[in-house]
Amino acid sequence: MKYTIVGAGAMGLRYGILLQYNAGVPVDYVEPTQASLEKIRAQGNQVFKARDHKDRHALDINIYAPEEYAGDPDMWIFFMKQMQLPDALKRLAPKFKSHQSALGAMNGMGHIEQLQKYFADDKIIGGTAMIATLLNDYGDVDFMGVEGAGSSVYANLTGQPSATLDEMLRDFQAAHLNPSQSTNFMGTLLTKVFFNSVENSVATMFQSRMGELMAYDQFLAGIARPLINEAYDAAEAVGYQLLETRDEMIQQVDYVSTVANPLHFPSMYQDFVKGRPTEVDYINGWIADLADRVGTKASTQRMVTHLVHLAEAMREYHPPVNQLIADK
Repeated sequence: MKYTIVGAGAMGLRYGILLQYNAGVPVDYVEPTQASLEKIRAQGNQVFKARDHKDRHALDINIYAPEEYAGDPDMWIFFMKQMQLPDALKRLAPKFKSHQSALGAMNGMGHIEQLQKYFADDKIIGGTAMIATLLNDYGDVDFMGVEGAGSSVYANLTGQPSATLDEMLRDFQAAHLNPSQSTNFMGTLLTKVFFNSVENSVATMFQSRMGELMAYDQFLAGIARPLINEAYDAAEAVGYQLLETRDEMIQQVDYVSTVANPLHFPSMYQDFVKGRPTEVDYINGWIADLADRVGTKASTQRMVTHLVHLAEAMREYHPPVNQLIADK
């Protein structure tokens, strides 16, 4: 299949590079962020790729502004920030065709409803990825972990099998994205949202690596467990079934923090230290809103949402140190 990646940020570049250079399939990029587009074009339509801060080298890519793109992909892959997606979709709307599919594998919740405005339900795939990636600068990406590290899960919105998803999974396997398939659409998406409501938000507030959170011996019991319990309470009240039990989610937080990616700064931190808005409203805030709608309690999720926004406001008085740069 041919793929068009919308958003040449950390995950967009990782997926695109792996599909193009490992799987050998055609990949285009559409970059709605003008500063990123200009930087990559100034580099000769090349991006720099490293792994664990080593072996940094340039790779050729095809990149376009939304208005100038004339390609006809089999699948669009959206890796925008939640707050940027509506404008990107509006700019790209004349390019969408009925035979095309859309994969939304973004952080947080809200993007599926946006995709449904432009694509039929049987053309929408949702996904989540536990794949650590840093964007050092526009057009400069750093893959964290050994080749093939991390995993990803995908599900059709309809919950039904499809030849498109089967072919995509074959390409993703060849790309070393370690994909698996699920028939539980909401469970697939919420797995990452609930995980991020702990790791991303708390690490961002304290400007820490994932592994450093474990320095507090009550992190799992006193912080992760209440957040996860509130999220599961709300999901279960709606009837959503997660891919993991509550205990398995806690174990996942423990494993990622101590074994898989202890040195990783999560994506929300990357936005925070670069002065950008975070996606906390689409993660912790979304969970708290869900709890309000179904009548369960999520005061901890709501408080974390406010605290991340407070940390954003405090940047005016106490500018954060960008440890992504110091760590290079």
